[in-house]
Amino acid sequence: MHAPAKFDLSVVGELNLDLVLYGLPDHFELDREHLASDLRLTLGSSSAIFAHNIALLGNRVGFHSAIGEDPLGELCVSRLLESGTDVSAVKRFPGKQTGLTIILPQSKKRFILTYPGVMAEMRFEDLDLNRVFDARHLHLSSYFLQTALRPRVPDLFRLAKEAGLSTSLDTNDDPADRWEHDVLETLKWVDVLLPNEYEACRIARTDDPLSAAEMLAQKVPLVVMKRGEQGVLARQGNDVFEASVGKSEAVDTIGAGDSFDAGFLHQFIRGAELQECLRFGNLAGALSTTRQGGTEAFRDAQHRAAFLSR
Repeated sequence: MHAPAKFDLSVVGELNLDLVLYGLPDHFELDREHLASDLRLTLGSSSAIFAHNIALLGNRVGFHSAIGEDPLGELCVSRLLESGTDVSAVKRFPGKQTGLTIILPQSKKRFILTYPGVMAEMRFEDLDLNRVFDARHLHLSSYFLQTALRPRVPDLFRLAKEAGLSTSLDTNDDPADRWEHDVLETLKWVDVLLPNEYEACRIARTDDPLSAAEMLAQKVPLVVMKRGEQGVLARQGNDVFEASVGKSEAVDTIGAGDSFDAGFLHQFIRGAELQECLRFGNLAGALSTTRQGGTEAFRDAQHRAAFLSR
């Protein structure tokens, strides 16, 4: 008999901080000094926000990533530790720098400026596969940012499936805007694909979100497409499911998609019905928007519990 898995989820991905400047003017001019009214330095990166928030929903999470030899990396790790995430597999690259993302909100949209740092240098060989696969589920975020790991991501997912794990992927954006089709090789081993509407269309090479969901559903068993204020659409074979977003006052949408992933997979790995997974995903995504940054709403235990019990 096999021993129970140590973790509910293993998360593989990038790790960096977000520096968010609020209250900026609507337009920027070169060589002019522009003032912000507020700032927040908080845990960033899709993978880390996801890991942090799903850990605080009550899951045992092992995080597999890399940081540089600098205070930014140590701050990232300490924030993840506070959520209960196991960070013992996070590698430190001597003499290297941890990545940083600067976010400049502009009404409902935002400029996102990222220095990748060591997130682009972590390789397949840097992963302790025995630890990665000592889990029930594998999740990977930011596929296109994992420059050194990317060629072996299909191998990682194939081996995870052979080890008996369920799997999920949130590609996030492609900064090069090429959306090369090597990602399709990985989809052979993915159980749940979690793109937003734009990402789904770019991967499927179509401008129509419904056509994108149909095409991607031929590649993976379950496509869950996040559509912002329109809620979420899921496609499982020929079956289509939708769930609307409840009304709440959004303070900050940073990390809302990653928080949706956390809520959805929290229920998915427990065998919940798809409609319940969608509902709880929307609820977790909405919770994240009630505070600045992608993790702050989850860090407030009383606020988190009250919101999720609505």
